[in-house]
Amino acid sequence: MPRTLWEAAMALLNFRKREKPADTPVNGQVEAFLKDYSIEVMPRTAEKVEDFRALLPEGTRVYIAHIEGTPIEDMVATAKRINAEGFPVMPHFPARIIKDRATLTDWIARYQGEADVKQALLLAGGVTNPHGDFDSSMQLLETGEFDRAGFTRLHVAGHPEGNKDIDPDGSSTNVDAALRWKTKFNETTDAEMALATQFAFDAKPIIAWADSLREAGVTLPIHIGIAGPAKLQTLIKFAIACGVGPSLKVLQKRAMDVSKLLLPYEPTDVIAELAAHKAANPDFNITNVHFFPLGGIKTNATWAIENGGASTQPVNPA
Repeated sequence: MPRTLWEAAMALLNFRKREKPADTPVNGQVEAFLKDYSIEVMPRTAEKVEDFRALLPEGTRVYIAHIEGTPIEDMVATAKRINAEGFPVMPHFPARIIKDRATLTDWIARYQGEADVKQALLLAGGVTNPHGDFDSSMQLLETGEFDRAGFTRLHVAGHPEGNKDIDPDGSSTNVDAALRWKTKFNETTDAEMALATQFAFDAKPIIAWADSLREAGVTLPIHIGIAGPAKLQTLIKFAIACGVGPSLKVLQKRAMDVSKLLLPYEPTDVIAELAAHKAANPDFNITNVHFFPLGGIKTNATWAIENGGASTQPVNPA
């Protein structure tokens, strides 16, 4: 038994998670809930993955986050590479960094011409001041460019814990109005639409938010954002930067437990609770899981497979 706090800390640091034994049963509810999950990458993180077929189930949707300052050439090259490996790609179109309609149509043409992109996530983007004509995803939708280009799927952002960029007073007034507008727009487009949300860590506020949308007449399916396994310090940093509020308490509580402080966070509890709710309520409007691999794509993909995600494709050595 360690004699000092330092020795106890070192013992925790030296703890290594054992692989799930082959005979450990997978939670069937979680397995069903993880079916058709998606994952998000950036060009710089995608570069570190030798072959996505070694990590992801066949057909996994891969979002490509467009961070301010990333050249469109890098975004398109990443989309082309991932598409060539057999995965449908969904690049971000952040309204506030798109200068004008000509830029928008150019991006669409590049993605379609070089990477056969048919899906997009439209969002305002994490920029305070717009670079040009667009301020919101609604303005991008209103151009009609995505319908003209034949996009088959369009996702828009959801915020289970609100968004202070949109509602500085802490309410959900503007966010809710935007969701009603997007629900109405869904009736006018041939593309399938859904909400892809910011990540959260506590199932109860997520369930309450999803239920409130249904009650308000927002019928878009929800692809719930979940942070993948990562160091606790990493998650707290991202949570603060992304404005994650109420469920941040889950991480803060964990940080106060020395037995958990030095161990990686895993989304086991939040996914298990959501999966159980889905199993008990089949018409629950959360239909898919969308992973933010904040601790690394390989780490996240391995966790998903160990917890019931579909097996990966065989990699063609040629």
